[in-house]
Amino acid sequence: MFNERKVAQMAAFFLHQAGGILPVLSLTKLLYLAEREAINRFDEPMAGDRMVSMPHGPVLSQTLGLTNGEAESDGAWASLVAGRAGYEVELAKGASANPESLGALSDADIQVLSDVWKEFGHLDRFALRDRTHDICKEWKDPNGSSKPIRYQTVFLALGRDQSTAVEASKEIERGRFVSAALARL
Repeated sequence: MFNERKVAQMAAFFLHQAGGILPVLSLTKLLYLAEREAINRFDEPMAGDRMVSMPHGPVLSQTLGLTNGEAESDGAWASLVAGRAGYEVELAKGASANPESLGALSDADIQVLSDVWKEFGHLDRFALRDRTHDICKEWKDPNGSSKPIRYQTVFLALGRDQSTAVEASKEIERGRFVSAALARL
């Protein structure tokens, strides 16, 4: 299930690493790569967002909506990430990305974010976009539209065999179902 607080903290982490501002394209790719890496390491997504293929590569759907100011928010995003200004997004005024303010993220989550930043944070937005096209085999060009990326496809792209990919994706879906049911109580 999508966790806005967690994805806002993920974004704040990357914005902080970049000195407070990033191109939207860079932030969306870094967030996708972090979600993908969490799936690779832990068989679980970090933020629980829907993954989709878009013309500029894979993205987290609801997170992109928040970044563009097009999605409903519970306020967690705006508390850490300022509204989009042109092609850039900033850390919100007064927002902090120190470990104490990232309480929704585990130490393992922060390690994933650190590793993604270390590997990809130095790339400019277009190099990062192109890199996701190369390494994210689950991405397929949607020809101007968007297409969902299934967890099973991600696991296969990460090198898991078919039966492991099927079982791991079913486990994620079961977890999402249970989380959604509990949220309605």
